[in-house]
Amino acid sequence: MTQESQSAILLESGTNELELVMFKVGQESYGINVLKVREIVQPVDVTSTPNRHPYVEGVIRIREEIIPLIDLSVVLQVQEETDQTNHKFVVAELNKLKVAFRVHNVSRIHRVSWSQVEKPNELSQGEFSHVTGIVKMEEYVAFMLDYEKIVVEIHPDAGIKRSSIHSLEARNRTGKRIVVAEDSGILRQLLKDTLSEAGYSQLVLYENGQEAWDALNKPDANAHTDLIITDIEMPLMDGHRLTKLVKEHDLYKDTPVIIFSSIISDDLFHKGQAVGANGQVSKPEILSLIQLIDSLLLNESS
Repeated sequence: MTQESQSAILLESGTNELELVMFKVGQESYGINVLKVREIVQPVDVTSTPNRHPYVEGVIRIREEIIPLIDLSVVLQVQEETDQTNHKFVVAELNKLKVAFRVHNVSRIHRVSWSQVEKPNELSQGEFSHVTGIVKMEEYVAFMLDYEKIVVEIHPDAGIKRSSIHSLEARNRTGKRIVVAEDSGILRQLLKDTLSEAGYSQLVLYENGQEAWDALNKPDANAHTDLIITDIEMPLMDGHRLTKLVKEHDLYKDTPVIIFSSIISDDLFHKGQAVGANGQVSKPEILSLIQLIDSLLLNESS
C-alpha cells in the first residue's frame, strides 16, 4: 500500500471510525491504523547490526532509506515460522521515526468503529503486554498493539523527555484545570509527572475519549475545565470524535482542545482542524505541548 492509496481511504473527521490494516503473527490477528502505515512491501535483504535490541532483526533498504526491521514474532513471543513465503514488511511512521515490522501475512483493510475496540483487562491481556485494544470483528477478534511502546523500548530517546522542560520560561501555571484523555498507562503517568513538574498540577486523567466525555457530561460536573488534551487512537472513542463533541457542546465549545498524538503529520493535520482542535502536537514533543498550553491559557501578565 502506498501513500497515494492511503490518502484515498481517509475517513471523514470525527466519525469515531478508523481503518485497520489486518495481519497475522502466528495464529493471531492484529491490526495497525492505516494512518501509521507508509507502505507494505515484499521482504527484502536484511542486514544484521551489531549490539542490536532483541526485537530488531536488522536494517533494510527501501529505495534510498535505511529502516530498522522489528520482528513482531519476537515481540509477541510467537514461535518463528520456517516458511516465510507469505511474510510482509509493514513500513510505519511512529513518533517521527520510520520503522518496519515483519509480519507473517497481510489480509486486508477493515473499517471499524472505535466502539468495537475494548481495552484489555489484565486477564485478557495475559502475556501480551503490548496489547492496547481488542477489536470485535464479526467472525473473530483482533488485537491492536502499542507500536509506540515497542519503539520506545528499543529506542528510549523516542519517548517523552522530561528533562526538556527545564528550559521552560518560569510562569505561574497553578490553578488551571486540565482534562487529559490518553489510553496508554505509561504515557498518562508521564504526562501527569511532566505537566505537574512544569506547574500544571490540576490534572484529571481518563483512559479514553468516552470516559472523558462521560465525565464532562455528568450532572454534577460543575468544575470548570480550562483545557483538554487528547490522544487520537483510543478504545471506545477516539480523540477526533471527542474534539468534535466538545466543540459542538454549548458549555465546552470555547474550551481549548489540543491533540497530542504520534500520528499527526502534514497530510493528517487537516483532520484535527476539521473538528476544531486549537492545536496539534506530535508525540513525544512534550516541550512544544507545554508551550502551546501556555499560549492558550496564560495571558501576558501571568
